[in-house]
Parts: sequence; structure tokens; C-alpha cells
Amino acid sequence: MKRVYVREDVCMGCGLCRLHCLVEHSKTKNMIKAFKKETPRPLSRIRVERNGEVSFSLQCQHCDEPWCVYSCLTGAMHRDPTTGAVAVDPERCMGCWTCIVACPNGALSRDVSRKVVAKCDLCPGYDVPACVANCPNEALVLVEVGSGGQVVRN
Repeated sequence: MKRVYVREDVCMGCGLCRLHCLVEHSKTKNMIKAFKKETPRPLSRIRVERNGEVSFSLQCQHCDEPWCVYSCLTGAMHRDPTTGAVAVDPERCMGCWTCIVACPNGALSRDVSRKVVAKCDLCPGYDVPACVANCPNEALVLVEVGSGGQVVRN
């Protein structure tokens, strides 16, 4: 299974990961249109935390024990059988936010306008998620993780 890991030592907290995530999840895939013309406005699946000299992005870790999946009342949160990624089915999500409360990493967001949860989906259809591909310092790295959470390869 793949996960995005953050190299805090090189993250500057610039927020480009958030920006590219938002554009990737927009209808138009165009930065200007996504910000100025799309309604409802697309939502980034990444939060950037800044604390003094330490900065890092926070997104779904696609946990081995996904409490969001276990807590989902409708089965909208599930593990993709092909990729192993934790995914959400927006058609089944009823916006109760139980998964947000259950997430130990605080990595899920409410998309209030659509009444569904928003979370990292590793940008299906691409070899590398938009956040990783566009990080200027290579602070975000896509790694293969084995059972138990150990990194198998970069």
C-alpha cells in the first residue's frame, strides 16, 4: 500500500501541496477557474501545520487500522480492494462526520457544501499524487508501506 510521508526537515510550509490538491480535485483542473469560478469551491484534502520553524502537511495516512472505516455508519468509508487506500464513496456518505471524530490523525475534513467528508485519495489515475509531484522541496514522498507500517521502498 502507498502512503504520503512528510519530510519535516525540508517542509517550509509554503502550502503549494494544498493548492495543487485543490486544483486536482476541482472540476476544471485549472487554478484560476477553481478559485474564482467554481461553485461550490473545491476543497483541498491537505492541511498545512506551522509551528515556529517546524512545518508539515497533514493528510490521510491510510492507516492499517482505519478507525474512520470502522466508525462509518453507512459504509461510505472503505478500503479500496485494489490499492489498499482508505476511500470514501460520496454517494453513500451522509455527512454525519463520525469518521472525522474517529480519525486519530485529524486528517479528514468536512465538505459542508456537498455534505460529505473530504480526504486524501492519493489522486487515483496518477502514478504520484498532485501534492507530491508539485512539492518544490520534495518534502512529500510517496512510499510503499508493508503490513505493520514499515516502509518497504521509496
